[in-house]
Amino acid sequence: MIITSRRLILGATPALIAAPALAQPRWPVRPVQLLCPWAAGGGTDAVVRIIANLLEKELGQPFNVINRTGGSGVVGHAAIAQAAPDGYTLGMITAEICMLHWQGLTELTFRNYTPLALMNNDPPGIQVNVNAPYRDVGQLAEAIRTSRPGQLKSSGTGQGGIWHLALAGWLMAMRLPANHVRWVPSNGAAPAMQDLAAGGLDFTTNSVVEARAMLDANRARALAVMSNERLGAFPNIPTLKEAMNIDYATGAWRGIAGPLNIPAEARTTMNAALGRVFRSAEYSEFMNNRGFGMSYADADGFARHLAAADASLGDAMKAAGLARS
Repeated sequence: MIITSRRLILGATPALIAAPALAQPRWPVRPVQLLCPWAAGGGTDAVVRIIANLLEKELGQPFNVINRTGGSGVVGHAAIAQAAPDGYTLGMITAEICMLHWQGLTELTFRNYTPLALMNNDPPGIQVNVNAPYRDVGQLAEAIRTSRPGQLKSSGTGQGGIWHLALAGWLMAMRLPANHVRWVPSNGAAPAMQDLAAGGLDFTTNSVVEARAMLDANRARALAVMSNERLGAFPNIPTLKEAMNIDYATGAWRGIAGPLNIPAEARTTMNAALGRVFRSAEYSEFMNNRGFGMSYADADGFARHLAAADASLGDAMKAAGLARS
């Protein structure tokens, strides 16, 4: 019996040896690049780096963040879309990918990517000077409705930026022209909040995270957030739905994607790993401590989000005269 068994085992040995040679190694078997279209030290950079750190723990390979900046986000987004579709160059795409083509800055759209997961969304808040007469967003909205076109001023970013479109969308939701409030371009939310605190603006529509310093210093107040639910880091600020019964939400969202046609195993593995990253205590602690909005969608949900965001932002840009024909 022993001899017979040994012969059976030896006879099976070639087949057993051949089987692993036909199998493909599991992805990833080497380091993965995560491209970031925005500069080091910014919000997108911070979010992609915590994701990279946690993916390394999940998948056992380095995830190296590389900043590819320039062209208002075009350079980095193009680098992700044009990468070799082997699963080893992925990146973080942001709301701008649903804006840049409307502005005529690139032919790239969300359709040039394999969506993997939505990981973050920072909705804009509506902030006023601490001494402004508006005690809630309804009072500000009434002042906007009764004002002359261009009488009131707002800011939060440059002309045609995500916070400008947030204002345009809110005005349209109130059945007002998208340019009823005059937009004052700024070099970002920080100078806009300083201008608000100095009395140069009537309100801003940048994220609450970016307004936090002025809110904490009691130089500004947040009246509402353009979100479907209240923010975990700012639970006392109502949504537009709660305060005005307006179903309007937008934000500066961020998600992980790759070029088209990456291997199925890379898609499946990343989708599962990103879900675990999002649900981890480390990710929640990092995001909540910094005030970043926690928002997740898997690959299919992210694809639907991209299509909806592209249509919504396109409508806002057209209405505000910011889209190129």
